[in-house]
Amino acid sequence: MSFTSFGRIQTPVLDIGYESAGDPGGTPVILLHGFPYDVRAFDDVAPILAGQDAYVLAPYLRGFGPTRFLDPTTVRSGQQAALGQDLIDFMDALNIEKAVVAGYDWGGRAACIVAALDPGRVAGLVTVGGYNMHNLARSGEPVDPEWERSYWYQYYFHSERGRRGLDQNRDELCGLLWRTWSPTWAGARQAFPASAQSLHNPDFVDVVIHSYRHRYGLVDGDPRYQRFEALIAQEPRITVPTVVLESGDDGVGGPPAIASRDYFTGPYSQRVLPGIGHNVPQENPDAFAQAVVSLFE
Repeated sequence: MSFTSFGRIQTPVLDIGYESAGDPGGTPVILLHGFPYDVRAFDDVAPILAGQDAYVLAPYLRGFGPTRFLDPTTVRSGQQAALGQDLIDFMDALNIEKAVVAGYDWGGRAACIVAALDPGRVAGLVTVGGYNMHNLARSGEPVDPEWERSYWYQYYFHSERGRRGLDQNRDELCGLLWRTWSPTWAGARQAFPASAQSLHNPDFVDVVIHSYRHRYGLVDGDPRYQRFEALIAQEPRITVPTVVLESGDDGVGGPPAIASRDYFTGPYSQRVLPGIGHNVPQENPDAFAQAVVSLFE
């Protein structure tokens, strides 16, 4: 484990567990994991960044690891606006005015949202796959059948059978996703157990199911995030300096990152990573870290 400290901080909704490394006086960098991963994805990234005078923080997202909801009555929402607000709240709680934010999957979505809607808080953005925000109004439109086939887990989670499957078979199901989403990563099976414990958070199933149902309009969101959702629906442009990483062998289908190029109106670069799957920071920590370092002033 390459992080040197573990901390907890309370936001209006969550008690967030996070790991950190480096000098607290250094350049703040926030690393954001996805589903079904956790902060172990950044174990080899963190020391590289800390060696470049960064203060590295990796929070566990809502529903993962030690992060808990403060109120048992709070909606266990996994909607994109909640993830974005959590990032802002995390920065506020730690008095971080501005940071480089970097993430993939759910974490990349949170990073993109904050970069788009509160750019004054973001010194630079690293996002895997490009512009990761969902346009909910178009969620019912079919896409390329090859992509649809890789989304089977999302449609599975739309059913109660899928909820029970995630609850009862979460390690087997999520381990399968790790391997199929990173088909060229020989270490996926061996690396999974270190992150699997984070998937046994008591809110994990509820948050995940809500996420994959909300993005298809099957359930309502938490009203507290409606203002954020309305802003996301306008497909705001991202003006902050950005590095987009494109996985060369991602097992999750979708358009190439270059397809979202027009959403980025500030300094921009794209880097293709041949032979790398969905879990970029764990599969190629050097490339992920160097993308972050390139955004340091």
